[in-house]
Amino acid sequence: MPGKLYYIIAFVISLIVVLISTPIVNHIGHLTGYVDQPGERKIHNRPMVRLGGVAIFLGFALAIILVWTLGAFGTSQHIQHFEVMGLLVGSLLFFFIGLSDDLFSLSPSFRLFLQIVVASLAWYWGVRIDFISMPLMGIIDLGWLSVPITIIWLVGMANAINWIDGIDGLAAGVSGISAVVMLIVILFIGRESAGAGLIAAALAGSALGFLRYNFNPAQIFMGDGGSYFMGFTLAGLGTIGLVKSLAVTAILLPYLILAVPIIDMTFVIVSRISQGRSPFLADKRHIHHRLLNAGISQKSTVIFIYALTFWVGSLALGFSNVPSGWGFAVASTLILLYVGWQIAKERSMS
Repeated sequence: MPGKLYYIIAFVISLIVVLISTPIVNHIGHLTGYVDQPGERKIHNRPMVRLGGVAIFLGFALAIILVWTLGAFGTSQHIQHFEVMGLLVGSLLFFFIGLSDDLFSLSPSFRLFLQIVVASLAWYWGVRIDFISMPLMGIIDLGWLSVPITIIWLVGMANAINWIDGIDGLAAGVSGISAVVMLIVILFIGRESAGAGLIAAALAGSALGFLRYNFNPAQIFMGDGGSYFMGFTLAGLGTIGLVKSLAVTAILLPYLILAVPIIDMTFVIVSRISQGRSPFLADKRHIHHRLLNAGISQKSTVIFIYALTFWVGSLALGFSNVPSGWGFAVASTLILLYVGWQIAKERSMS
């Protein structure tokens, strides 16, 4: 079987499984009462099942198992099985942390403790950031600092995706776009990370398949199980698929691709701390809340953030010298400007 066909299979299988399983999970969720109730910080006005992450993970897992059985993870001498297994096991454990919270409402401190433990194990399994790039200094070996920096990156991204999951379709769409961009970049510059490419393809299929039921007006929420799983997996993909390269551009690419949730989380944390509040105390400081408060509709808000995510992703394509990468960057810039213009018109009329 041609190598590239494996990526298509991983994407299509995960997409189809999520499309089929999400309504089933939604039905079971309503029967068992695992729903997210409307509240002061909530945008929805009716109980919504919050177990969509089960369908997302199921699609991803079945796709990975299938391509693994077909031999995809053994067709290249460059595949680092230890790192790939570390990422997959870490993704599974982050999913279970989130699902446990969806089912039993874990305390924030206990969730964070579990996330740090799993991220530490992932570092031990090879999902680690060993280098950083500094202006005028080039690439620097982190040494023992690799441990805290990797943990902050993995745990931070899991929570960053969780934090933007506050409006219909936002986290799923941002994750899907980011996974597709990572897949393209990995295929062109991460030649030693074929396993990471397969994981990116399966993740993209799961996220975009779920979007069918999660886009406004949403029929189901992904819950913490879905957002923690996708956030950790994206962070891990950037680590084993791109950062492992010694090229300065490769080291920077994951942070560019995931710039939207990274900047949103950073801004919110700094804003809360500057006002003497806990950085983990939920409020309405996120970019989607600010756009909604400015009179922008849910759909327009989500589409604008999609366009922003696609724009930074296209810049990553350009910097990684993907064929027509800068063409995508120009096109995405025009799309972002057009969407921004439409939002400005909408706000002026509100």
